[in-house]
Amino acid sequence: MLTKLIPPPVVLLIGIALVYALSKAWPAATLDGSWLTWLAGVLFVGGGALMLAAVISLWQAHTTINPIHPERTRHLVTSGIYRFSRNPIYLGDALLLAGVVCWFGHPAGLVVVGAFVWFIDRFQIRGEERALAQRFGAGYSAYRVRTRRWI
Repeated sequence: MLTKLIPPPVVLLIGIALVYALSKAWPAATLDGSWLTWLAGVLFVGGGALMLAAVISLWQAHTTINPIHPERTRHLVTSGIYRFSRNPIYLGDALLLAGVVCWFGHPAGLVVVGAFVWFIDRFQIRGEERALAQRFGAGYSAYRVRTRRWI
């Protein structure tokens, strides 16, 4: 089911807010270390790079980046970063959220990352996949066979 009630960027912001709330509500569980800050930076850069590469690929194909209306997709993008993941933007979101967990140093935040991935997979990606299969038929089916949903 494609949820049009909560856009994916809002789901990400809710996840970030939950990680922050966990770190404030349960500060004794917070880890400390420069390695966490370094890892957070790597995850921020990696997630941002994935998202940027995906958006550039979609713009170059003159198709929509709006996840609420996959039926408006004009072209099936299977090149660039989309050769490796069918959902590089959501993968980038998950990496950014994992970076937030590292930044705040709260390991319980990893549950939020898992919940984000589950929610997006269940309520967003599956609906997008149905819309793309309906629009692009065999071309999308072949793409699904050769390219993983996440990584």
